[in-house]
Amino acid sequence: MRKFSGKKLLVATHNAGKLEEIAALLAPFGIEVVGAKAMNLPEPAETETTFVGNARIKAHAAARATGLPALADDSGIEVDGLDGAPGVYTADWAETPEGRDFVKAMTRTWDALQARNAPFPRTARFRATLVLAWPDGHDEVFEGRVEGQVVWPMRGRQGHGYDPMFVPEGHEITFAEMDPAKKNEISHRADAFSRLVACFED
Repeated sequence: MRKFSGKKLLVATHNAGKLEEIAALLAPFGIEVVGAKAMNLPEPAETETTFVGNARIKAHAAARATGLPALADDSGIEVDGLDGAPGVYTADWAETPEGRDFVKAMTRTWDALQARNAPFPRTARFRATLVLAWPDGHDEVFEGRVEGQVVWPMRGRQGHGYDPMFVPEGHEITFAEMDPAKKNEISHRADAFSRLVACFED
């Protein structure tokens, strides 16, 4: 595994919530984190059909454009009652002419489950794939997940994306009702980060 030896890491995301979460997870290593939006980077088209494929597109595009090592995340929710959908298309389900609307996406997800008369508990998982890419084209891949179920109505105001309808296994509150620090300890991204940290440790 290649070690990260710099002090500045570009996080290839325009999502402020995701950037904040990643910055908090990297804070103990004393690494300066900068987002793609602050670097005026465009969002590349995510044309792959897997989480790792799309994460690679974003990480390598950002590393090539800036000459900095870049970390990209592709993540989503897989709902068993929908045969794993929305999965890699999680963000696409939220697209509207006015921008991303995850209330619309969550409503669509629940309506689809209702239409199928899906059994309870409506099990699901969040999956995250992190790709750390260097300007020379090398990358390292780290994957994480958290099991749970989707619930309705939406609950909580913390978090982002599908957090208001996801209750992680072993808990009774949604990610959006959870203290962000607690969520960061058990999330799919934290699971992936627990593997990524080997790149940053001496």
